[in-house]
Amino acid sequence: MATKKTSKKASSLPSKSKFTAQEAAEWILESSDEESDLESFLSQDEEDFLEGVDPDLEISPDADPDWAPEEGTQAAFEEGEEEVLEEGEEEEQASTSTQPPPKPKRKVNKGRGRGRGRGRGRGRGRGRGRGRGRGRGRGRGRGRNQSEEPEQSTEPWQGTDVEDITPEQPVFKPARVPGPQILSGVQYSVLQLFLLFISNATLQTIVKNSNLYGEKNHPSTWQKITLQDLYSYIAMVVYMGLVKAKQIRDYWSRSELYSFSFPPSVISGKKFTAISRTLHLSSPDDDAANERKRGRSGYNRLCKIQPLYDAIRAACKANFHPRQNIAVDERMVKSKARIALRQYMKDKPTKWGYKLFVLADSSNGYTWDFFVYEGKGMSISKGLSYDSVMQLVDTRVLGQGYKLFVDNFYTSPALFKDLLAKKVWACGTIREQRLGYPSRRPGGLTNRSPRGTICWIREGPLVFVQWKDTRDVRFCSTIHPAHSNHFVQRKVKEADGQWAEKSIPAPPGISDYNKNMGGVDLSDAMIGYYNILHKSRKWHRSFFYHFLDIAIVNAFILHRELAMEKEETPLTQKEFREALVSELKAAGSRSTAPPPSPSPAPPGASHRLRHFTQDTTVLFSVQGLLQRLAHSK
Repeated sequence: MATKKTSKKASSLPSKSKFTAQEAAEWILESSDEESDLESFLSQDEEDFLEGVDPDLEISPDADPDWAPEEGTQAAFEEGEEEVLEEGEEEEQASTSTQPPPKPKRKVNKGRGRGRGRGRGRGRGRGRGRGRGRGRGRGRGRGRNQSEEPEQSTEPWQGTDVEDITPEQPVFKPARVPGPQILSGVQYSVLQLFLLFISNATLQTIVKNSNLYGEKNHPSTWQKITLQDLYSYIAMVVYMGLVKAKQIRDYWSRSELYSFSFPPSVISGKKFTAISRTLHLSSPDDDAANERKRGRSGYNRLCKIQPLYDAIRAACKANFHPRQNIAVDERMVKSKARIALRQYMKDKPTKWGYKLFVLADSSNGYTWDFFVYEGKGMSISKGLSYDSVMQLVDTRVLGQGYKLFVDNFYTSPALFKDLLAKKVWACGTIREQRLGYPSRRPGGLTNRSPRGTICWIREGPLVFVQWKDTRDVRFCSTIHPAHSNHFVQRKVKEADGQWAEKSIPAPPGISDYNKNMGGVDLSDAMIGYYNILHKSRKWHRSFFYHFLDIAIVNAFILHRELAMEKEETPLTQKEFREALVSELKAAGSRSTAPPPSPSPAPPGASHRLRHFTQDTTVLFSVQGLLQRLAHSK
């Protein structure tokens, strides 16, 4: 007798034959939520980051308000092991154990379905719950290894009728004199300023590696390039940021619709295409050695950009020292290359691309340091937002007494306390769910609070402020008092329906934040005006073009700073880039450009014959001879 096969899905059917409509609906929902075989290539950490969430520093909105980290569990969390009991096991252990019951654990959202689960509690759950919910089975996670203590005080939010202290202000002690770190008495050309960031030695390395790559992959057609060829190539790339064409080949088109006379005088279209195809920043041998390590420790995702990446980061820090106000933010480099480095940010103007964390001078937008987000392969200790700031704010190189401005992805009490221990003061907007934020204290803003209402709580050096504007604004600071005699102008709707401009109270930290947070955005804007990004199938070439943009914008900022010191009128960025193109062309190889084409024929000669046979040539010669004889008579 043949045995009847039972599918995996059928085994999950209820054992009873009859059940209510509600039970049937619950079973259908549970079955429909089972994971498919096509799982996302992103880890849960990356999904959290793309949503702007740092799970190590945020609390679920419906978490237990009485939850607190258990004492003596830090070492266990660092090991990454935590046991989450199955239903029923908890009761069994309680009945057989003589130990006192454990402290209550944090309440987390419960998800449906089978597969990987991630709770807002301590660690990751494997089992039920694809979303952020409680998982059954064993959990592994980094845990809550934050330095802040659980919320102990029950002090309510205060109003402006209660005075706040003025915190200790920073004493600015930079490691170097802020400003350009180059010779002030020297007259630098535009090209010399550019070469401060991408030096001849760096360009020679690119030439060498590009030749090795070209000989290896195109042995029959490759012709070696020189440093002068690369000058011409970069000149053309920068020119393309100034003068836009739909396609790259249009710059060398002979059509009367595209009368570009400059590109052929710099470099031939064939040469430009050849360099674009073989441009290589790293050694092919190093690439091959790194590729053999893929999937193991020691594999470097940034190997193909490492030489230029290291060189330009070092140059950015060497040629300028930031002033007191600095900002940390993220930047997107546009790309749709299908590699793990690419990220998707639905709320950003550039939705697909590579993520960079950037530290910039708030006064002028100078990119002082940055690093590329590598995805789930990055080593993270206290959360991505925390580690990003601590990596960029290096007081050994910067000095002490800086004022740092960050947005709500980075702000946390733990970060601000640790920065203050390094003599760096900070201010930033903060999320209500961030660990350590006193969101459940009484007396905060309500929906009926009038515009301009300020509520605050001070916890040692930290002040948490809620301010009612067009929406509720929450921020944290170690720099500012909670309130002062500071007002802002806002249009307010009167009772009669008319709009009127009024002065409303505002926390002093708001104006400082709005003024100084835009350092990275200012740098992005200057890059975006004339960005030289080209579509490329190779991800490392997209980074090459972006590094050129960083070098040009930083060189332009140095030019402007030097001109202001001499009380001279600086060039605009457009004029600066035009001068750079001209100087790069002059330094480029003349052999790179083809010989000039003959001048076009006059309009009246557009229908003359262009090709002549031998018989036609003889006929024209005879006709000319007869005409000369007739004139001689």
